[in-house]
Amino acid sequence: MIIAIDGPAGAGKSTVAKLVARKLGYLYLNTGAMYRALTLKALDNGVDISDIKKISALASASVIGLINNPDGSLVVTLDGVDVSLAIREPRITKLVSDIAKIKEVRQVMLKLQREMGRRGNVVLDGRDIGTVVFPQAEKKFYLDADLKERVNRRHKELNSLGREVTVDAVNSDLTNRDKIDTGREIAPLKKAEDAIYLDTTFLTIEEVVNKLFFYING
Repeated sequence: MIIAIDGPAGAGKSTVAKLVARKLGYLYLNTGAMYRALTLKALDNGVDISDIKKISALASASVIGLINNPDGSLVVTLDGVDVSLAIREPRITKLVSDIAKIKEVRQVMLKLQREMGRRGNVVLDGRDIGTVVFPQAEKKFYLDADLKERVNRRHKELNSLGREVTVDAVNSDLTNRDKIDTGREIAPLKKAEDAIYLDTTFLTIEEVVNKLFFYING
């Protein structure tokens, strides 16, 4: 079975997807982490984010891996190096949506994502999983939450990682990412017609996971 979970930043999809995969014994694939890894490589190599030709070439030349640990955590590798923590830096978050909107980059990632998920028994989260990557997924969900709640969640997450950022900065970042993700020409963020919509604003992570299992087992 392929389970697709889409939604905007801060809706809880990555945390939920990871827990669902762990409970089912499925492979968990965080597709957003792949774009973050490429963004990291571009910045570390001094590649201009607006240079589509160079960014696309970089994507084709990169080896990005996603490895599930027994405890459910995800290891992201870039050219054989663990970059799981590095890709969460604010400088990556600020620019990842600009990288992800490049058509040629999405084509490279789409191929890789489909190869990873082809074996089945996988949970993928992202922004175009149910609409583009695996439109044939047996179960599709779209997780959402109001902007204020998403900002609060992301702010707490960053603080827990020791990164001092203001609520206003997080609000600005998420607002900008929402605009880019929903407005991009290629594979924009949107709910698949046959996806189950779930507003997580007033739900705990456990409640969201339980709701997904109700539909998965239904």
